[in-house]
Amino acid sequence: MSDDPSATPAPPAVPAVEVVHVPEERRYEVRVGGALAGFAEYVAKAHRVVFTHTEIDPSYEGQGLGSTVARAALDDVRASGNVAVPLCPFIAGWIAKHPEYDDIVDHAMLRALEER
Repeated sequence: MSDDPSATPAPPAVPAVEVVHVPEERRYEVRVGGALAGFAEYVAKAHRVVFTHTEIDPSYEGQGLGSTVARAALDDVRASGNVAVPLCPFIAGWIAKHPEYDDIVDHAMLRALEER
């Protein structure tokens, strides 16, 4: 610490946010400072990634972590050449707000499932 009274104190450290793909759990996890803060679950079938549930721990809500895990998971789907089937209302709503991800959605599968 500086003895200079005019020195600006360093801002507090912000915990790192990371998204980790955990295929054995069939989910993408969002972690804050290494602690599990939430996840997006999926089922993989052929070239489809069917998103079934997204959950953020209540103590982490309001920090944009749902969006963080959604974006990372969908970026991974795109990079792998697969398509997404967003059955999870959160993922579906996120895609609706981010139409640049609509091209990886399997709309035919969604229609087929709605007709059942």
